[in-house]
Amino acid sequence: MGPVVILVLGLSCLLFSIWRQNSGRRKLPPGPTPFPIIGNILQIDIKDITKSLTKFSEVYGSVFTLYLGMQPTVVLHGYEAVKEALIDQGEEFSGRGRFPLAEKANRGLGIVFSNGHRWREMRRFSLMTLRNFGMGKRSIEERVQEEARCLVEELRKTKGSPCDPTFILACAPCNVICSIVFQNRFDYKDQNFLNLMKKLNENVEILSSAWIQIYNLFPDLIDYLPGRHKILLKNFDDIHSYILKKINDHEESLDVNNPRDLIDCFLIKKKQENHKEPSEFTNEGLTILANDLFGAGTETTSTTLRYSLLLLMKHPHVTAKVKEEIDRVIGRHRSPCMQHRSQMPYTDAVLHEIQRYIDLVPMNLPHAVVTRDIKFRDYIIPKGTTILTSLTSVLHDPKEFPNPDKFDPGHFLDESGNFKKSNYFMPFSAGKRICAGEGLARMELFLFLTTILQNFNLKSLVDPQDLDTTPVLNGFISVPPSYQLSFIPV
Repeated sequence: MGPVVILVLGLSCLLFSIWRQNSGRRKLPPGPTPFPIIGNILQIDIKDITKSLTKFSEVYGSVFTLYLGMQPTVVLHGYEAVKEALIDQGEEFSGRGRFPLAEKANRGLGIVFSNGHRWREMRRFSLMTLRNFGMGKRSIEERVQEEARCLVEELRKTKGSPCDPTFILACAPCNVICSIVFQNRFDYKDQNFLNLMKKLNENVEILSSAWIQIYNLFPDLIDYLPGRHKILLKNFDDIHSYILKKINDHEESLDVNNPRDLIDCFLIKKKQENHKEPSEFTNEGLTILANDLFGAGTETTSTTLRYSLLLLMKHPHVTAKVKEEIDRVIGRHRSPCMQHRSQMPYTDAVLHEIQRYIDLVPMNLPHAVVTRDIKFRDYIIPKGTTILTSLTSVLHDPKEFPNPDKFDPGHFLDESGNFKKSNYFMPFSAGKRICAGEGLARMELFLFLTTILQNFNLKSLVDPQDLDTTPVLNGFISVPPSYQLSFIPV
């Protein structure tokens, strides 16, 4: 092929890209002018996308369009815009937006990245199971309490010596998911458990890296290049294989009248739907669903716990008030339970403020308009358009939370010291796609943290004022800096 033909083809592709972008922008919300092919990527700080979104909102308002590559993405910034989409028009915005690497790993199955009928079926099943339907005699709260006691025993083994809590705090929520999915928890030194933990930890770190943001812009090109996306996909395959072996073991010992865990519940549902063609209840669908539960239910909770201890050390006066409330309401010799939470307004406010302040999933998972073109305010958003909702702009709204960048439990307390709800509290998203594990996560945070503070004093290795709480990664989730502390038995 001659150089002239290559030049003509290159120019043709460039002109087509410009025409496509310009024709698609006519009815979309305003936004910065995109470059051909690469879109607005050069105008965005990949390491801190939320800051870039805030700057764009100051110019273009609360609803604007960015081109991430050649694809238009509508960004919703601020409580009113996010609420209007996810809650007021929840059905229209209930689709899952493009996340190419996750789509490649999950193949449209599971609960997190599926759409349509499949998503509804998997969500309905997951919610029913997590609410204790068919889960045998032990409630999920009992499973979390058991793990909280095991966590305390592991922390006692440190004998008050300085330690990095990352691993131990990740084991606890992962074991809760293991108990729900596999029936049994694992010893913290079990090699299979350690391998699972390693792959889950590595995947979240990779997903929060700038490299994956770039991958999701140009997946067809980067698929052929070496990089960390290959490691992530390999980890997904290994976890799938491990879960599939567990499923095969369950099939051999299944008692339909006595389900032991989520796998049993799924297999029973699969038998009930045997006559349906096609059915969403397949072994492949179960492996992806279980993987979703591990991915969504382990790292998010463990990262929040890790951030919680850092903030409690940073603000010892807050910790002292929580410990006083624990002593008064629960005492030293009873295990914390969820009934205690309503009697502990200050602790409840602290837990809410931790989640608000750390802004764990700054941009939410991408949504999409999947059923039809829709009118949103004065704009037409075409079917298939990806929607980004800035949860940062809601959780750090200065109108609702004075001094939003300051850690202050008073954001969730009224003048009488009673707990005060806020519609702006959206760490789990909102509407149809709100996190299916919200109830479990809130239970774990309360039970794990109160059990730790009931049994230990937290001792920082440096002056609390010198502790840095700035996230070191701020992509998919906000990751706190590494630190060490001592757990001093009470």
